[in-house]
Amino acid sequence: MTTLASVRKNLAFYLTQPVVRLLAGTGITPNTITWFGLLIAIGAGVLIATEHPFAAGFVVLVGGFFDIIDGALARGTGRTTRFGAILDSTLDRAGEAVVLLGLLIYYTREQSTAGVVVVGFVWLTSLLVSYIRARAEAADLDCEVGLFTRAERVVLLALGLLLSQVGEALLIILSVIAALSFITVIQRLRHVWRQTKMG
Repeated sequence: MTTLASVRKNLAFYLTQPVVRLLAGTGITPNTITWFGLLIAIGAGVLIATEHPFAAGFVVLVGGFFDIIDGALARGTGRTTRFGAILDSTLDRAGEAVVLLGLLIYYTREQSTAGVVVVGFVWLTSLLVSYIRARAEAADLDCEVGLFTRAERVVLLALGLLLSQVGEALLIILSVIAALSFITVIQRLRHVWRQTKMG
């Protein structure tokens, strides 16, 4: 049975393989890619905060690609480590937080209460989506479920930033991200609850 998780993995594999093959012949390590991804996210956050959302949209897309390259490079070269996985997850969360902080600054400057509230809700739900999976896996439970994970958030956020000059497109897309992330929180909690009941 095809699941969303398997579709995401297959898509990521085909998108990253050409770059992984290229990087495998260099001395670049997966952890270096992880840190570079954080720097890209910081750049996106600064662009948003300084009211350059359109440019930030492209940077967010590039950063999202680097988010999956580090893990793919580690697996493709046999350099996976427990620390690398933890570093990747930690810096992913930090990068996402920096981008959302840029959005908070952006909407504060715009004096948009709705924007600040929606970004805050996106921040909360995105953290919960990741946290539930981390806690479930720490308890030896499967949690690779959910309609809306980090990959989908990155793509939709980039789209919102690129369309930021079209009316309230960015705020609408952020609202969609918040709603779908909340649904994913419920899906993951329900999935974990079912496993604990079966156990």
